[in-house]
Amino acid sequence: MKRIIFLLLLLPCLLSAQNKLTIEKLWQLGRVSDPQVSPDGKLLIYGVRTFDVKSNRSTNLIYSMPAAGGEPRAISEVKINAFSARWRPDGAKITYLSAVTGEVQVWEMNPDGTSKSQVTKIAGGVNGYKYSPAMNAIAYVADVKLDKEVKEIYPDLDKTNARIIDGLMYRHWDAWHDYAYSHLFYMNYAEGKATGEAIDVMKDERNDCPLPPHGDDDEFNFSPDGKKLVYNSKKFSGTEAAISTNSDIYLYDLKSKETVNLSYKNLGYDKGAQFSPDGTKIAWLQMKRAGNESDRNTLVMYDFNFAKSIKQGDKMMTVEPIKSLTANFDYTLENFLWLDNSRLCFTAVFEATKQIYLFDPKLKSTTQTVPLTQGAHDYGSFSIGYNNKKPVLVGAKMSISMSTELFLIDMNGKPEKQITFSNKSILDNMKMGKVEKRMVKTTDGKDMLVWVILPPDFDATKKYPTLLYCQGGPQSPVSQFFSYRWNFQLMAANGYIVVAPNRRGLPGFGSEWNDAISQDYGGQCMKDYLSAIDDVSKEPFVNKDKLGAVGASFGGFSVYWLAGNNNKRFKTFIAHCGMFNMESWYGSTEEMFFANNDNGGPYWSQTAHPNNFDSSPHKFVQNWDAPILVIHNEKDFRVPITQGMEAFTAAQIKGVPSRFLYFPDENHWVVKPQNSVLWQRVYFEWLDKWLK
Repeated sequence: MKRIIFLLLLLPCLLSAQNKLTIEKLWQLGRVSDPQVSPDGKLLIYGVRTFDVKSNRSTNLIYSMPAAGGEPRAISEVKINAFSARWRPDGAKITYLSAVTGEVQVWEMNPDGTSKSQVTKIAGGVNGYKYSPAMNAIAYVADVKLDKEVKEIYPDLDKTNARIIDGLMYRHWDAWHDYAYSHLFYMNYAEGKATGEAIDVMKDERNDCPLPPHGDDDEFNFSPDGKKLVYNSKKFSGTEAAISTNSDIYLYDLKSKETVNLSYKNLGYDKGAQFSPDGTKIAWLQMKRAGNESDRNTLVMYDFNFAKSIKQGDKMMTVEPIKSLTANFDYTLENFLWLDNSRLCFTAVFEATKQIYLFDPKLKSTTQTVPLTQGAHDYGSFSIGYNNKKPVLVGAKMSISMSTELFLIDMNGKPEKQITFSNKSILDNMKMGKVEKRMVKTTDGKDMLVWVILPPDFDATKKYPTLLYCQGGPQSPVSQFFSYRWNFQLMAANGYIVVAPNRRGLPGFGSEWNDAISQDYGGQCMKDYLSAIDDVSKEPFVNKDKLGAVGASFGGFSVYWLAGNNNKRFKTFIAHCGMFNMESWYGSTEEMFFANNDNGGPYWSQTAHPNNFDSSPHKFVQNWDAPILVIHNEKDFRVPITQGMEAFTAAQIKGVPSRFLYFPDENHWVVKPQNSVLWQRVYFEWLDKWLK
């Protein structure tokens, strides 16, 4: 009888535990992406990637459904692993990429998934593609080997794998340079086949399009008449490429084979150019300040009606009044699409959320923008079609408590309509913790937005261990993201309160707030972290004796710095791929423009800022006294593996309880399913050991 009573009392606890987010359930979620509305606005296609932890593999399926909402159906099969699905400009076919034949090629199928046929047969495969709106050509990007390996220079040494290096960018992100460059090509297209000669738009250039490491097919586009291509590239290589952010917009004429630089006056990033529907204008994203990869992204427009040509030396250069469309909009843009010949839609970070905005030159406000969405969420990619000339806008939306789903967005300000429910069966039965928006006063009297995530079944009469989440970037927003690594709801489900501050240096609060992190890594942003955790720790439900600090990249830097400068607030730390020794990091990272901009120059220069190099975390190791878990990845060339090794060595020599989790096959992220599950298990085992 006592046993039965005990089981009955235990049953609610067991049911509650079953309804909370777990590591395994997190990896059962399908990842929705890449919405594409048909040209007539009636149908929608999108991708859903699912993961098999046991086989350590993932599969992407293409789904189709009515754009207004309805029952989705898979139109691709597991075996072809189709991705990058697009509508052919005439809407009669769906195009996609697949490596089913051994190399990634362009394919077509009917809108119902039937009659799949191969369009391209490019040796080595393609990395991205675009159809001409005129249906006369296909553009694609593919690798072209231009540099020689040592064994090609010295044929008698055919067994060597040594490298002779004469400049920087010999390795980037997670790979050593493979002697090849990503070039933009085009071929004729007719009746479902790419035909004729492949024309290399960048012939013999040691430059890339799209820009590595994360560029995509948004970085090249056809004109509406199919007679021109516009693309972006950084026309530098080696050390010049490592120290410059100066990518430009290039206009290529398919008939004359001539290329014109449209943005040569701007020395920062220019990316993602798109023609207006009538072909009279080109808009793109621009960063003004050279060397600053996190400068405010603005929308600029080139108008052919105002273009003039002048001779500059022996070259013809285009001179034009490039107009900034969002100069008065003090938030950074992420992506955009033309709505018609004068209006554009774009996403921007606003107060720790990501919203979709409309730019309309006829609006009377100084910014000429109006939000199309509002609320505690993040919008990512979106697509526009036209049903009887009426725009149909579908966007990918997530929140801290919801993985990405697709929503139909009303152009007149009415609430969005959810149209996909890919993870409904899992999330509907999941208890999520409450997400609270909290405004905290900083040490210099500013208001800082802090997300506080409470555990499911939160009880204010209890005390909870609490985590300070330190964001990376360093200029990446702590927005409403649903992460598969730093998942706030998973932390809450494991019994932790999460404190996630939008400290100095994050976008969404104006340029001044965003710029404040530059050359001040050990300054105000660290005070902001302490302000956030101290403010939340005043609550009676926070166990002040059980505080931890966690983070990756610059968040890892923050964790290492706080470990030596926290006045015994924290009882444990976790740093993933964090910068530990700023001098040795400077000498081993790859994108030197970032290192120079954020530090004010090299560590040996007079311009280098003391709040970065003199405040380097390794200089405070003498104060380390709390257990620390160091996680680092071999293929991370942005923050090389030696940073984690140095930190772990310091902790071990000091006798600080420490562990080193090492991934030989991951880069700055952890993306492989089994590695990701291991990451989460070790992460929570460490926290539970020291905070519970």
